[in-house]
Amino acid sequence: MKPATTYPARRDDVRLLVIDALAPADAALRETRSPALPDFLAAGDLLVVNDAATVPASLRGHDDAGNDIEARLVAARGDDRFAAVLFGAGDWHQRTEDRPPPAALPIGARVQFGALSAEIVAHSPASPRLVELRFAVGGDALWAALYREGRPVQYSYLAHDLPLWAVQTVYAARPWAFEMPSAGRPLSWEILLALRRKGVRWASLTHAAGLSATGDPAIDAALPLAERYDVPAATVRAVAATRARGGRVIAVGTTVVRALEGAAAKEGGLRAGPGETDLIITPTFRPRVVDGILSGAHAAHESHFSLLAAFAGPDLLAAAAALATRAGFLTHELGDSMLVLPGALAVRAEHAHG
Repeated sequence: MKPATTYPARRDDVRLLVIDALAPADAALRETRSPALPDFLAAGDLLVVNDAATVPASLRGHDDAGNDIEARLVAARGDDRFAAVLFGAGDWHQRTEDRPPPAALPIGARVQFGALSAEIVAHSPASPRLVELRFAVGGDALWAALYREGRPVQYSYLAHDLPLWAVQTVYAARPWAFEMPSAGRPLSWEILLALRRKGVRWASLTHAAGLSATGDPAIDAALPLAERYDVPAATVRAVAATRARGGRVIAVGTTVVRALEGAAAKEGGLRAGPGETDLIITPTFRPRVVDGILSGAHAAHESHFSLLAAFAGPDLLAAAAALATRAGFLTHELGDSMLVLPGALAVRAEHAHG
């Protein structure tokens, strides 16, 4: 599969591959388009979205010696601090793995990003490129400066520079995400309202989606890093009510899975409030809260694709990957979608005969 190089003319006009582990093997896949999503969810189901807005998390500048620096923010660490990955000369037109590292910067070194200055106050044991930056201003002044000086994080497969609006969901709220929670990008208000009319509820949480790649093998091997989340009480109640009436909980993206399952794994189970999770979803993971996932399309060799095995078997996923490849599905944050949901095609059949 090839990556999408630009955003679609309509955010909700992308391909959708439905994967149903409960259907017969020869009829477990259905290719359609994203506006048909409501056909595969039933009254009483719950869709949970990540409402984090995407931060302009790429800052370009230089150190005191004049060397070019790009900092990609990866996590908030306080009122005036962020964890960040540093790159040397070059820009997003180059693959991250081809970008040179920055000049060595010791603790106390200063970096200037336009009118915004920062000091390196810590290095990660994982890599000297993973640092903690303390900015010269904090609070509202820092956020204003980030939006003035920063750009969205983007990658070399793109055809052009993306504006910040292009990497937001329609329900984006708090600026917590350092890359777009892209599984929700195709969800237009028209789709969400169609779900509501059908009796499908939807709820939200906020999860600080981090970087997907840095080009540094030591850092990439540790991704995703621990990320913070906040689950509202209304969402916890909605999950409980869905379970009580026999409905299904569908996560929109891996960030929602990490937040819900990470919170549920703690003592006392799923509770409202903020937290941080280092949960890694693997093919052997057995979800306690989430029944299915709406995900971006991913190639079979990508880590994001392998975690779909928590919701469907390897043979079915291999068939899905082959179909998506033949059909020319587009991958990455502006691409097509996959719905992995047991029973989805039975709901569609009932809808067609109703």
